[in-house]
Amino acid sequence: MTSRERLQATLRHEQPDRIPVDFGSTGTTGVHASVVAGLRRYYGLEKRPVKVHEPYQMLGLVEDDLREAMGLDVEGVFARNTMFGFPAEEWKPFRLWDLDVLVPVDFNTTHDTNGDLLIYPEGDLSAPPSGRMPRGGYFFDTIIRQDPIDDDRLDPADNLQEFGPISDADVAHYRRVGTHAAASQWGVIAAIPGTYLGDIALVPGPFLKHPKGIRDVTEWYVSTRSRRGYIHQMFEKQVEYAFDNLARVHAAVGDAAFDAVFVCGTDFGTQTSTFCSVATYRELWQPYYSQINGWIHRNTRWKTFKHSCGAVDKLIPSFIESGFDILNPVQCSASGMDPRHLKSAYGRSLVFWGGGVDTQKTLPFGTPAEVRREVLERCEVFSRDGGFVFNTIHNLQAGTPVPNVVAMLDAVREFNRSTQGD
Repeated sequence: MTSRERLQATLRHEQPDRIPVDFGSTGTTGVHASVVAGLRRYYGLEKRPVKVHEPYQMLGLVEDDLREAMGLDVEGVFARNTMFGFPAEEWKPFRLWDLDVLVPVDFNTTHDTNGDLLIYPEGDLSAPPSGRMPRGGYFFDTIIRQDPIDDDRLDPADNLQEFGPISDADVAHYRRVGTHAAASQWGVIAAIPGTYLGDIALVPGPFLKHPKGIRDVTEWYVSTRSRRGYIHQMFEKQVEYAFDNLARVHAAVGDAAFDAVFVCGTDFGTQTSTFCSVATYRELWQPYYSQINGWIHRNTRWKTFKHSCGAVDKLIPSFIESGFDILNPVQCSASGMDPRHLKSAYGRSLVFWGGGVDTQKTLPFGTPAEVRREVLERCEVFSRDGGFVFNTIHNLQAGTPVPNVVAMLDAVREFNRSTQGD
């Protein structure tokens, strides 16, 4: 099979010739720039600075030569603008503490008195900074810029600043990258703006110069209980925008460009439980995600990708009812997320995109032998009858030992060889 055929078979819950592997195709299956650099050195690839295509998490672009060396099967189509509101284009050099990288031309920063790195929405140094990287850190935290809230003056439109219809420039971007994707040998997953309902990474508006509405993370979670009418109004309008954005992108690229779309990045789980009850999810989120996923399934052949960290076992039946085809990152270390249970209970309905090895303990702190053992165990469970795309549990973070990453990739190859009878 080609990589694309392999991913498509997996998404149909058919057994592919081998497990497809993804690193770098989405903002939750990515690789930190420092790890990309380390892998390029390990595989003896051309020496050149890594492009930081997603500056919020400082994710490095996994280019074709590294994708081939790692044995990957998926490439990503990203939105035109980054999480800080500027395009990932026209690269310039930047030194990330001890690593030389390339960043977008509008990646503009200053240092505060503590030596922390501050970044600015749309690269506008005259606006208040919207992200902070602690001195010696590896990614940005959002700076909360919350105006005083007057409930009598709250307007749901304020929390929709970022979700209006996409621009002609955005459509041209998708048309351009979609043409390449349609002819790609790789499987393709795309991110299309406007579908992320209440994604907590987006709520503070790091891409907006002066965000309005409810932008404090704590205040947002409180509002899911105390201001539900406001959020319903916001989600209703956002779904309208999502329909328009999806229709315009689909008209520009057609079915052949993408195999899956990243619909939802909203986290619903903690290490031990969920952020909300099943009843709250079904009342507040499910009606709107059902509409978005329903539009995609009626009008395209794309599969729908749901990201949620944490202990979400009791919400998974509702995710399925909402029309999601794929679950990521499959945090097996969280309560109730045992791989065998997940595969047995939901494997006929969901593709598991992730869960291949733990990124909190095993991969960063274990030995290569421990990594190999866990990878082989997870592949054995999740790959049965298809429906599994190998990835870790969220991104490969800075500081992850390259020998452990290589041991992980080698273990997947070993498993694939064993199942092919080699």
